[in-house]
Amino acid sequence: MANIVTITLNPALDKSITVPELVPEKKLRALSSKVEPGGGGINISRALKKLGVASEAIILSGGYTGKTLEALLAKEQVTFTAIETVGDTRENFVVFDEDKKLQYRFGMPGESVSDQELGLVMQAIGNCAHADYIVVSGSLPPGTSTAVFHEIAVIAEQLNAKLIIDTSGDGLKAAVKEGLYLIKPNLRELASLVGKDWIDISEVIATARQVIAAGSCKAMAVSMGAEGAMLITATEQFKAVAPKAPVLSTVGAGDSMVAGMLAALTKGWGWEQVLQYGVAAGSAATLHKGTELCSLADTERIFAQIKQN
Repeated sequence: MANIVTITLNPALDKSITVPELVPEKKLRALSSKVEPGGGGINISRALKKLGVASEAIILSGGYTGKTLEALLAKEQVTFTAIETVGDTRENFVVFDEDKKLQYRFGMPGESVSDQELGLVMQAIGNCAHADYIVVSGSLPPGTSTAVFHEIAVIAEQLNAKLIIDTSGDGLKAAVKEGLYLIKPNLRELASLVGKDWIDISEVIATARQVIAAGSCKAMAVSMGAEGAMLITATEQFKAVAPKAPVLSTVGAGDSMVAGMLAALTKGWGWEQVLQYGVAAGSAATLHKGTELCSLADTERIFAQIKQN
């Protein structure tokens, strides 16, 4: 059985197209198009599959878009449990302007989820007695209380599973009250956890340790854009920077990074290699247009380069 369980409370069908040039008031003919399953936890499970690591995805799914989402996951041979919802699964849209090499991302809010539907999600999580890691990633459906993170944390503790949460805004602030195993904020999100609007890179270690000392998490991987990422615990800190390469898309890069770290954790690697492999997977995802995630070959190649630096 898979020992990694991912949870996606607000999944999406990710649709991406490439156009010669994005021009207003003109009918634009796509050069290419793609439809893929999306949402934080789903993307982590998909990326883990590409990296040769098994997982089980628990998702909410509704309407024809939900059925399409499930069919696409089945096609990729991703193990999943779908909780049917009355509302339709949302759709997100990405447009790549071939002329200017710019990407435009349109994220839809999705539909609300009932307490009964969320209850079935909790039941499904509780059935994962095999889980070593439970990963909640992505946004919450409209109207869903951040108290959902407390409910999941209680179940994770009962299962003796390590809880990893990758979200933002009020959701992140609520989640860290639960004493998590690992979080992956960017600089602005880390700043928000200590009541600031922004922090400088020189402040990352001290700020992260302030959050860790408060019992919010055991470890933190901080994304710093072009400056790479840092992984910080109460006693250790490591930095990793991916080699420079053209960035074709940033969609799914963060999810690929989490998947890379999880893959390394399941191998029993130390925190430095966990960070390096995560950064390699995240960087590998940026080498492709649209919503495509990391590949094993690219991840291994970039990982080898990072280790040499």
